[in-house]
Amino acid sequence: MAARTRRSWGKRLLIGLAVIAGLLALAWAVFATPDIPAETLKAKYANAASQFIELEPGTTIHMRDEGPRDGFPVVLVHGSNASLHTWEPWAERLTARGYRVITLDLPAHGLTGATREGLYTNAAYVAVVEKLVDRLGLQRFVLGGNSMGGGVSWRYAVAHPDRLAGLILVDASGMPRPKGSKPPIGFNLARIPVIREVMATVTPRALIESSFKQSIANQAIATPAMIDRYWELLLFPGNRRATVQRFGQSGPDDNAAAKLNTLRVPTLIIWGREDRFIPLTVGAWFSKAIPGSRITILDGIGHIPMEEAPDRSLAPVLELLGKAAPNAAESGSQSA
Repeated sequence: MAARTRRSWGKRLLIGLAVIAGLLALAWAVFATPDIPAETLKAKYANAASQFIELEPGTTIHMRDEGPRDGFPVVLVHGSNASLHTWEPWAERLTARGYRVITLDLPAHGLTGATREGLYTNAAYVAVVEKLVDRLGLQRFVLGGNSMGGGVSWRYAVAHPDRLAGLILVDASGMPRPKGSKPPIGFNLARIPVIREVMATVTPRALIESSFKQSIANQAIATPAMIDRYWELLLFPGNRRATVQRFGQSGPDDNAAAKLNTLRVPTLIIWGREDRFIPLTVGAWFSKAIPGSRITILDGIGHIPMEEAPDRSLAPVLELLGKAAPNAAESGSQSA
């Protein structure tokens, strides 16, 4: 009797699992979001300044090099699940003042897509920045980054302080997740192994909209066109699968943070006071860790100051450039 009961229970379990698997397959069939063809997205989101540069076999980067070629160069690195478009407000204002502005889509982002090696760690991204500035022949420049891109930027600064005339950290990553941090729902879901796999094919626009709105304080910028940009670029072929890999590769952090106190690069820290993703306590940590750094706090602004408040966030940058660029210009910088 007990054996028959166990067999009956096992049969019901198998049937239940089969039903669940069938429902999941049906949900995938109904809700799966297809990739958008690369050429369609390039036609919409590339512009006359866009270039596609092969840094090495299997790694072709979408980048923009705007402004006068003899202008002092400013290199800007976007955050996680963003793209070079996040810097457009700053780039427009900086090039109008005669600066040369270089922005790029990191691998697994924007119009760059996945790479052959499938490496999306901080070290891999620092190497991409290094190869790009070398390809452009930049000898001395100001480097800035937002969120994950800020983490890439300060790691580059630690490795190559002699190349930088200034460092700009905008709500940057790098400190272990502090108490009170509230990552957007999309980031939390992407860290769950099974859900990560689902998100590689099922990516509702509503999820991206919710995550974006959680990241900002100035909700006026959350227009349909803005949400479409973040969502559609995630649907660039290979980006979602690469994002799944990227979150899986985020293991224990490196030891680079221990070297922040060795930096003597003029450093500007910009932080949105209302940032719930990477709170102001992290900005204070950077300010304490980097000697001589200056911090500017923007009231009523969240995680993406350059999009939420372009003029307010750029004002301290212009002050930094006014001090750093003339001295750096003596050594000069030319395109290769």
